[in-house]
Amino acid sequence: MLLPMLLTMVSAGGLTAAPTAKPAADVKPNTSDAPAVTEETKSEPAEEEKKPEDAADKATDGTEADPDDEMAAEQADAEAAAVARPVSAEPVQIFGWREYIRIDGVEEKLKAKLDTGARTSSIHAEDIELFERDGKKWVRFIVTDPSVKKPARTRIEAPFVRIAKIKEPGGESVAREVVRLSFEIGERKLRGEFTLNNRSNMLAPVLIGRTMIKDLGWVDPSRAHLAEQKIFR
Repeated sequence: MLLPMLLTMVSAGGLTAAPTAKPAADVKPNTSDAPAVTEETKSEPAEEEKKPEDAADKATDGTEADPDDEMAAEQADAEAAAVARPVSAEPVQIFGWREYIRIDGVEEKLKAKLDTGARTSSIHAEDIELFERDGKKWVRFIVTDPSVKKPARTRIEAPFVRIAKIKEPGGESVAREVVRLSFEIGERKLRGEFTLNNRSNMLAPVLIGRTMIKDLGWVDPSRAHLAEQKIFR
């Protein structure tokens, strides 16, 4: 009974196909050239991928060190020098760790130690007096070599530059007068700053620091008294 009824329905109207699903109304095709935005492209970069703050930028942010504070100035020098630079092709004179120099106004030659570990040059001075000349500050002092028996003593005058704070080996900072002096070492003539100091416990009355050495030449720490030999590299 049921089978004849089904056959009659098929023969009368045929099979009806299932309706096709319509596309969702809120989905639009991407017709532009730009890539589709995904959650991956929207995400922020990971925290560790961000450029870290460079500690050296803080030290070299353009702030100048106090030139009167030798310790601060030395630290600034160390940071500025930590950069690779090409070696000049020009010939450079080689000096020993100890040389003789002649200070303008002083007849006798004085022993000088060339020390790249010291920033500013220094000279033994006695009877230091500050005075004014034509409205400018000057310093009068005696130059001598305390390591020599019966040394010559020469009083000279030099322009006053500033007062520098020098840190002593014990950690205490002391104020030192700084003057500008001209001198000769071998055939080289230079002019630079010297602190006035008591160097009676040193082997040389004059110390040449690196601010002067960089304009002078190279230092061979294994040899002494090379200035007169005119050795170049």
